[in-house]
Amino acid sequence: MSKKKKDIDGSAKARKHTVNVIIHVILAILAFIWVLPIFWVILTSFRAEKGSYVTTFFPKGYTLDNYIKLFTDTSILNFPRMFKNTFVIAIFTCIISTIFVLSVSYCMSRMRFKMRKAYMNIAMVLGLFPSFMSMVAVYYILKALNLSEGSMIPIALIIVFSAGSGVNFYVAKGFFDTIPKSLDEAAIIDGATRWQTFTRITIPLSKPIIVYTILTSFMAPWLDFIFAKVICRADSRYFTVSMGLWRMLDKEYINNWYTCFAAGAVLISVPIAILFLCTQKFYVEGMSGAVKG
Repeated sequence: MSKKKKDIDGSAKARKHTVNVIIHVILAILAFIWVLPIFWVILTSFRAEKGSYVTTFFPKGYTLDNYIKLFTDTSILNFPRMFKNTFVIAIFTCIISTIFVLSVSYCMSRMRFKMRKAYMNIAMVLGLFPSFMSMVAVYYILKALNLSEGSMIPIALIIVFSAGSGVNFYVAKGFFDTIPKSLDEAAIIDGATRWQTFTRITIPLSKPIIVYTILTSFMAPWLDFIFAKVICRADSRYFTVSMGLWRMLDKEYINNWYTCFAAGAVLISVPIAILFLCTQKFYVEGMSGAVKG
């Protein structure tokens, strides 16, 4: 009987080992598929030959000229100015959106008022629709407010990216729900106001979700192309990096700027990658602690 049990245990271990090997092989293949385009873009950014039509995966020659050209050749496409425009817009959007999201989330989590449930349901339904569906209406509203021309374009983009951010409160609300309400009640009994309770009790305990909100708010201007295209139109002084990279692929520029496009894609991904790596621990905690409710 003991020998039979050992055989069963051995068979189970062998089966488990085989399953683990198969899973690891599948994961390795998926990782290779995921990393391959990134690796190709990095290689292309160092490619010496010009043009977008190549017959080999690996470049025939390597050079840093593509990166140098991005910052020195500003006669047609001013990449440094595009990068600065996007960075400024991202900073202000991040600050405003974070304040909006955390404030709305705290109200939805801690306060009870009329139409609260209805507002949450409306916000969830609106979240199901892509934001670019409203781009025409948004543009004409900005135009009526004289925010679609000249130096007002960056302000318009900041408004577009941050004004409706409070609707995305569900994740942060779920995190606030995990913080015991007894802490708020104790603070109120001690004479603290709602604002003091929020800033001195809730916020210090919410570092994970604050980091998560900052990351998502900062990413929006970097990733968006549609609203930037509609609002900036042909005014290259206020182009964001997404518009600049897209412009490099136009037929009149692609032959000379294709490898610079790859270099620009690498450059704009570096600060985002560093930001994610530095805050990865808090990011994971924020996602695991936030359950919609």
